[in-house]
Amino acid sequence: MPAIFVGHGSPTNANEDNAYTRSWKKIGSDLPRPKAILCISAHWNSEKTLISNLIDPRQIYDFYGFSEELYDLKYPAAGSPELAKQVKELLAPVCEVEYDNNWGLDHGTWVPLSRIFPQADIPVVQLSLDYTKEASFHYALGQALRPLREQGVLIIGSGNIVHNLGRVEFGETVTPYNWATEFDELVAKLIESKDYDKLINFNDLGAAARLAIPTPEHYLPLLYILGLQTDAEKLNSFAEGIAYKSISMRSYWLK
Repeated sequence: MPAIFVGHGSPTNANEDNAYTRSWKKIGSDLPRPKAILCISAHWNSEKTLISNLIDPRQIYDFYGFSEELYDLKYPAAGSPELAKQVKELLAPVCEVEYDNNWGLDHGTWVPLSRIFPQADIPVVQLSLDYTKEASFHYALGQALRPLREQGVLIIGSGNIVHNLGRVEFGETVTPYNWATEFDELVAKLIESKDYDKLINFNDLGAAARLAIPTPEHYLPLLYILGLQTDAEKLNSFAEGIAYKSISMRSYWLK
């Protein structure tokens, strides 16, 4: 099974037609149908590693100030305690994983999935980001999850390579910040050359990196997808662009 990293951007991508949402629809038609989906979303952060263990996860509208129609959108995907158990067992050599029966599906998960698999007929499980750990820990978890791909599980990392909400500007014709473009292109080059040590140690990548990643939660899901990669595989970009001057929508398909 392939794996993907999705630059999910604004929640409005759930009900807007743009180049990014069209790329999500296309990837949904190109992907083989998974048995289940494991999503690592930038929007579930915890002091430990948690795995959702719900049969019927609630949909979380973890945003505010948007149009009412966005809050009316439903993505009633089922959960999968079976997959949660597999994840817990696979990650046991790396860390202790606890079951969670509260979180549900946040917008980092259901917004892109509403375009990739709009029927919501594939079970979805979320894995939290332990914000107390170093970036190398998250990469190692991705490596430990590789066997799931052989079992038909689609693993999705959902975040943004560049994500600085404090610098966003709205409008269709805004030009991205130079530092946002610089870091986005640097990450693309490092992925192409498989120079993952530099991507893991992103704090050493200079001023552009510090502006692009003021907090790490949107960047870390990418490291899971890098960790899933085998020697024979390549990461292919299926969406590119900087939205609102400081949000990278770059997305990758690992196959």
